[in-house]
Amino acid sequence: MSILIKNGRVVTAVDDYVADVFIEGETVRTIGKDLSVQADRTIDASGKLVIPGGIDPHTHFDMPFGGTTSADDFESGTLAAAFGGTTTVIDFAIQTKGESTLKGLDTWHAKAEGKASIDYAFHMIITDMNDERLPEMRRLADAGVTSYKLFMAYPGVLYVDDGTLYRAFRQAGENKTRICMHAENGIVIDEIVKRAVADGKLEPKYHALTRPTRMEAEGVHRAIAIAEVAEVPLYIVHLSSADALEEVKRARVRGVDVVAETCPQYLYLDQSYYERPDFEGAKYVMTPALREKWNQEVLWQGLQFGHLASIATDHCPFCFKDQKELGRDSFTKIPNGAPGVENRMALIYQGVRAGRLGLNRYVELTSTAAAKLFGLFPKKGTIAVGSDADIVVFDPERKETISVNNERTHHMKVDYSTYEGFEVTGYPDTVLSRGRVLVEGGKLAQKGGGRFVKRAHTGELLR
Repeated sequence: MSILIKNGRVVTAVDDYVADVFIEGETVRTIGKDLSVQADRTIDASGKLVIPGGIDPHTHFDMPFGGTTSADDFESGTLAAAFGGTTTVIDFAIQTKGESTLKGLDTWHAKAEGKASIDYAFHMIITDMNDERLPEMRRLADAGVTSYKLFMAYPGVLYVDDGTLYRAFRQAGENKTRICMHAENGIVIDEIVKRAVADGKLEPKYHALTRPTRMEAEGVHRAIAIAEVAEVPLYIVHLSSADALEEVKRARVRGVDVVAETCPQYLYLDQSYYERPDFEGAKYVMTPALREKWNQEVLWQGLQFGHLASIATDHCPFCFKDQKELGRDSFTKIPNGAPGVENRMALIYQGVRAGRLGLNRYVELTSTAAAKLFGLFPKKGTIAVGSDADIVVFDPERKETISVNNERTHHMKVDYSTYEGFEVTGYPDTVLSRGRVLVEGGKLAQKGGGRFVKRAHTGELLR
């Protein structure tokens, strides 16, 4: 199959020009003005942007948590991602404590294989790492899993101590791989939570009030210090507050190899959402929690000035009915997470319309930066000859209201929208994954065909 995309405004992280893009098979073959080539089909992109498919480096499909499992599996989650203009996700395989990380990887391969509609890769969540198991990290890297996630949060579940952090950090650095860090002081937070519960403070709003921003900042500071000594590149996931961002900025000024992502929920939602009546606040229980609204402006500035490197979703959806309601008698039992993989590209484009971001920076934050940081570039994250034909024809004037009841904006398998009622201008129109048209005119064209991508080591290119 060959496809010619004509007359579009091609925008990458560094380019902005009007041209035709010729796709043959799975890759981009030619880019030029007024191309005269024979193609099996032609897509007219006049008046539209032609951008690299989005890369969401932080999703949780089919993930067990708190006695239940996230609502989207790799079939529904990747299809929803495609409708929203995302063509690659990096999900998280999980090591069961006391068992092999390689067994955890096999489990997640089985969850994804044959179900995904877009390409996918894995980080590995490490829950313990003794000296005897350290060689597994090199075997993971050889298998294309070149980043690992560790937690300072969730004691007794995912939390690891500082000794384990250092061992894993040091080994990751030696392997030329990257550490992803959930940075919050979970030990202190647990003590704050215990006190709140003892005082009968059980409503959803106490999820936020027991997780102060200083505990996120402390976790970020400690993770940076350990990474600096261990000599490993560090990636702070889902950074949510001005306090935490300040720690990243200070370290980067010192020359430490640390970057951070934030998420749309921290740019658009705030702590007041927990006050919604009839237990509606439970919909927004996620970790880190939503913060006071003033943090949003600081995070937007972080994106503008390069202190924040990428935007992910931390998509981890639980239905309000039957799943979030497990915590009606206490916020501590509400499954942590919210949907968003389908909404990211449109939401962040509103930053372009508001003058907060330029188009090149928009592409960088939603695609190219993640590709470069996580060993996917230049196969992914750009539009260039030889790159995978992961392309979005984006209509900058298409208006939508994001809603669980809008079949054009909600394909996630969850019974609410995090951004219910948000009006956006600018939305994906046609979405290609390796030359396959998945979404056309906002409607499903085909599904399936997604593949696992073995990623390159940190600092290397994926060819």
